[in-house]
Amino acid sequence: MTDVRSVPSSASFAQMLRVPFSMCDPAGIVFFVQYHLLFQNLVESWVTERLGVEYSELLGPRRVGLPTVRLETDFRAISRMGDRISVSLRVEHVGTKSLVLLLAVHGDDGQLRVEARQVIVCTSLETHRAQPFPDDLRTALLRFCAIP
Repeated sequence: MTDVRSVPSSASFAQMLRVPFSMCDPAGIVFFVQYHLLFQNLVESWVTERLGVEYSELLGPRRVGLPTVRLETDFRAISRMGDRISVSLRVEHVGTKSLVLLLAVHGDDGQLRVEARQVIVCTSLETHRAQPFPDDLRTALLRFCAIP
């Protein structure tokens, strides 16, 4: 099995939301760190809802961590309270122990607001060391990406 595989798929997962007051700074625009919270919430929903592996079960009883070890973010345009935005992800690479996601936020008008590249590593919450993805999660990741 290859350690890292490029993913030729355009499969994506997205959620729409309206920007709430609680995400905004005194200038009335989304405070930049809030995008990182949106991305984390999206990843959790993607794992549970689309991949079919309960995120809370991974971290809880199964003691499998999925920490972010690298996050590069480019802020392209502002979002304001009340804006409708789409938060989405695509898989760039799937490895034995890591995963690279491409994340984006678009406005209702299709304008790119934020884009990011995130590296997630599978770890044991007992040893805090990298480990291979559990079989069910790896199978779900490959199925999502349509990799044989």
